Amino acid sequence: MDDLDRAIIDVLRRDARTPYTAIADQLDVSEGTVRNRVDHLVESGTIQRFTVTTRTGNVKAMVEISVDVDVDTHQVSDLMAEWDEVDFVWQVSGEVDVVLVVDAIDTEALNQLITRVRQQEEVMSTKTRLILDEQLG
Repeated sequence: MDDLDRAIIDVLRRDARTPYTAIADQLDVSEGTVRNRVDHLVESGTIQRFTVTTRTGNVKAMVEISVDVDVDTHQVSDLMAEWDEVDFVWQVSGEVDVVLVVDAIDTEALNQLITRVRQQEEVMSTKTRLILDEQLG
């Protein structure tokens, strides 16, 4: 991945619907170059998905999860990434091992998800932080 790939990804992170022609104009390259680069980034797995950020009134939260030292966090992450309410799963260093970024329809759905997390045999504890506001970087 080079600087042009990084610049294309930066534009798409801010708005995944940006037309390739607009990206090309912004980066002073051809539309075909942008199209080919994006295709390659998708095929190589660098770009894993295009997504939408909404302001729907849903409850957004980070659920911090601690697991036992002998637990494979990749397996825990893979399982939880499949859950509908989970937008992102991060394996992190520090006091916790895994962080879920959750978009639940309401507090009841969030509580059900937290209960589901706690029911996993590998999970030792959880801590939940509600996301009050989001700003694009």
